[in-house]
Amino acid sequence: MPRLPFTAPNLLAPMEGVTDPLFRQLVLELHEPKDLGGTFTEFLRISQQARTRRTILQHLGTQGPIPVGLQLMGRKSDALLETARTAVSAGVELIDLNFGCPAKGALKGCAGAAMMDDPRGLEDVVQSIHDTVGSEIPVTAKLRAGGDDDSLLEDLVRAACAGGAAMVTLHARTRKEAYAAPAPWERLARAVTASSVPLCGNGGIDSHADLARMRQETGCTYAMVGRAALGNPWIFSGHEPSAKECAEFLLAYADGLMGRDAPLRGTVSRLKQLLRHWSVGGIAEVPEGRRSWLHEGDPEAVLARLGTLAEQDRQRV
Repeated sequence: MPRLPFTAPNLLAPMEGVTDPLFRQLVLELHEPKDLGGTFTEFLRISQQARTRRTILQHLGTQGPIPVGLQLMGRKSDALLETARTAVSAGVELIDLNFGCPAKGALKGCAGAAMMDDPRGLEDVVQSIHDTVGSEIPVTAKLRAGGDDDSLLEDLVRAACAGGAAMVTLHARTRKEAYAAPAPWERLARAVTASSVPLCGNGGIDSHADLARMRQETGCTYAMVGRAALGNPWIFSGHEPSAKECAEFLLAYADGLMGRDAPLRGTVSRLKQLLRHWSVGGIAEVPEGRRSWLHEGDPEAVLARLGTLAEQDRQRV
């Protein structure tokens, strides 16, 4: 089985609409490979047509010492297999298959978390990709704990392993639970017992300390952070940033977006998406601090306020 390329047990989760190449690159630049072991692209949806090499490379972004896996989502098809072959020729180090997205569009297309009711179908998709690229790069599978409940959890994990997955990532919530708290870690322990390959746990990590705690309590080999990394991009190293560092990160994100011709209002909307979760540096403490950012209607005022913080070095607004 191909070797997983990760440099550390802490991984950044793929998040649609957030972990684009710009955001990923900024987070990667904050960390050494010993702290952040790898990340993934937003899912590349495959429907009727295979994706081109150019599209794949755009999704991957700039490559560095921390590996970036390509996440694909789609039901078994010639287009999915052709995209996987193109990914290999483009130099992708790892292909991750998304069986966890609970969005209605994915479910309607019998992709993403729709597969949580069909272990045999899931195995078939993993096997098809493994047979296409398995001798060259690892194929991994990201699952949820089930569909409406977790009764098929072990069956789903075993199916992914039987299909040739080199790692299984389990989001501890079911499709029905979506992103509601809590994320029961006992499901991760069940998955570890059922899995014949390394298990990556996902869901319910809120702090740097939770990364090690998840692995210790569940037996997972890897721990994956999703939304908590939106509020604390330094979560993998445990560094506690100042308000100045937070503002500099957010301004760099804004500059990158506008450098790609994003409109000002759209750029600030993306900033607010992060500020909705922001938990470090004292710049968005609840409730007053966070509300003051999210309810500011003037995008120029948001950037100006960040600019003021970036010129200072204080812990609180």
